[in-house]
Amino acid sequence: MAKKNKGKDPENDNDVGGEDEEPDFNDPEDYVDDITDEDLLGDLLREQPKETDGVESVIIVDGVPQVGAERLEKLQNVIRKLFKDFGPIVTEHYPKDAEGITKGYIFLEFKDRQCAEEAVRQLNTHKLDKQHTFQCNLFTDFDKFENIPDEFQQPKPQPYKDLGNLSYYLLEENCFDQFSVIYEGGTTTAIYLNSVPEVTVVAKRERWTETYVRWSPRGTYLATFHLKGIALWGGEDFRQVQKFSHNGVQFIDFSPCEKYMVTFSSQVDARAEEPQSIIIWDVLTGQKRRSFNAERPPVWPVFKWSHDDKYFARIGEDVLSVYETPSFGLLDMKSIKVPGIRDFSWSPTDTVLAYWIAEDKDVPAKVSLIAIPSREEVRTKNLFSVADCKMHWQKCGDYLCVKVARYVKAKREKNEIKYAGIYYNFEIFHMRDKGIPVDSLEIKENIQAFAWEPIGNKFGIISGEPPSVAVTFFQVNKGLAPSELKKFEKRACNNLFWSPQGQFVVLAGLRNLSGALEFIDTKDFQVMAATEHFMATDIEWDPTGRYVASCVSWWGHKVDNAYWLWSFQGKCLKRQALERFCQLLWRPRPPALLNAAHIKDIKKNMKKYSAQFELQDKMRFSKASKDIIEKRQKLMASFTEYREKVTEKYNSMKEARIELREGLDSENLADNEGDYEDETVEFLVKKEIIVLDD
Repeated sequence: MAKKNKGKDPENDNDVGGEDEEPDFNDPEDYVDDITDEDLLGDLLREQPKETDGVESVIIVDGVPQVGAERLEKLQNVIRKLFKDFGPIVTEHYPKDAEGITKGYIFLEFKDRQCAEEAVRQLNTHKLDKQHTFQCNLFTDFDKFENIPDEFQQPKPQPYKDLGNLSYYLLEENCFDQFSVIYEGGTTTAIYLNSVPEVTVVAKRERWTETYVRWSPRGTYLATFHLKGIALWGGEDFRQVQKFSHNGVQFIDFSPCEKYMVTFSSQVDARAEEPQSIIIWDVLTGQKRRSFNAERPPVWPVFKWSHDDKYFARIGEDVLSVYETPSFGLLDMKSIKVPGIRDFSWSPTDTVLAYWIAEDKDVPAKVSLIAIPSREEVRTKNLFSVADCKMHWQKCGDYLCVKVARYVKAKREKNEIKYAGIYYNFEIFHMRDKGIPVDSLEIKENIQAFAWEPIGNKFGIISGEPPSVAVTFFQVNKGLAPSELKKFEKRACNNLFWSPQGQFVVLAGLRNLSGALEFIDTKDFQVMAATEHFMATDIEWDPTGRYVASCVSWWGHKVDNAYWLWSFQGKCLKRQALERFCQLLWRPRPPALLNAAHIKDIKKNMKKYSAQFELQDKMRFSKASKDIIEKRQKLMASFTEYREKVTEKYNSMKEARIELREGLDSENLADNEGDYEDETVEFLVKKEIIVLDD
């Protein structure tokens, strides 16, 4: 029997007569529930027990020595020493036979699945001694091994997919480069060919990407970002070449030779058995090669690649982990222990790693160079009173510059050192010289920017504070300290951009400055042009060093969004305003097949080729003029045809007009002179006073 609730009088708050039924909380018959359990109870569902709980962090190690009770403790110490680097071992079990001798396999339980997977990956096939080699497997993998069919089934070959010529753009006879442009707030993406005299559209699509685009390092692929992952496009018509499923992907990074791609997403499913934050993909096959967990927040890129794609590395807590491809396992199955490591970078041309270690009490900071895969330390440099270090490699790998921010010691108070400020040292490593000598350059001003000449031995530094900002160019010398070549005082700039081929540089005042631009030839340090692109946010050189683009991005400013194209000498060639323009990126080119001697010979004989190029330019502009004349002639012919039609129609309506005007023909005034009166109107146009000399 349902309970009855007595009502209350709303005025005197006393119980009144009458009884109400208990409310019914059931849904109506036609109610449709559109909320899933995942949306409603997502946090609880992720914590629900799974069948693999308790065993997914357990591994089985086979190939362990069989020992008796007298040697068991020694074996356990060896096993613990090998496996402790991958995480705390919760429990360990050594099965024994009836005589108390171990059976040659053991069970180890780690704190979580990630530790167990790393232990299996790194110590599987580890050779303990001449007679014993480990075979490591996850406990949860044994169900998979039990279901292996007895008979081998030959996999069906997949049909060949013809992707076309992905490098067709390199066959452009005039060597015009392509560039991508995103505008209309990100809804429209277009690829243009930087042809002369006008750029031409190669491809244009709406909602091609959801955020931004990125070219692969050699220009083979265009990567677009989507909610479910990354898509790669290529070929003459920009067809989809490959796609990679990674929900919520935010960042990507290609290996230098484009063999692999790394993606990052912050959307992680806690129920997933494998890491989902960082995934390394094979670009050609689209297969996932390995996944990793990410730090919070991640420092991108997490992995840094060697120049030949053979190795990639990341920093851990007091370790530097170097992985090799195509196995994607740790090099030599162990990390490099480097207590206090802060940052590292690869040489752009050699398998050499540079890293720096912070100071620790009386132990100085240190910059080290190590060769991979031998791990041989080829050079070290101790540093004192270090606040921070930044490493800058020259593109050819000839030099490494370590920008060191040092504390200025003031005095010691109560066994504590007080610092008065910061000054900067540039430690320059000569990588090609015997013993790798190091030069030092001290700058006692704030450093805003540093950049190497990509091909050459010069570098530029922007130092000081507005309005006393100076740009200084130095040259690295063999056996001598760097020499100052030229100093430009009081420059309104905060960035310098070298041409990819060297020699030419652009000084730019971006974002919070006015957008001043200076084009400088560092051969004789002549300022070829001093101009301005107001509110410019980005500078982009084309891969050949012939053109440079200055941009006002809608992501940086909401007005005057446009890109301007300049010659390397600072001549403005094109001003293109686009509605909510966002991004411009030049399509990269692969390394030249010519060696240094061939390139030097071409530069030496450039005058021989320049006449031919000038003739081609004149013909191209002449053709453009001819096209304009033909276009104007077509417009004139169209207008003449239209005018004749309208005149004919007007003449055909003459009688009707005269009838409506009661016989007045306004077109023939001679026949209607009596109906008109002439009137002359005069007005003063200009008054001049001329003073005549006597």
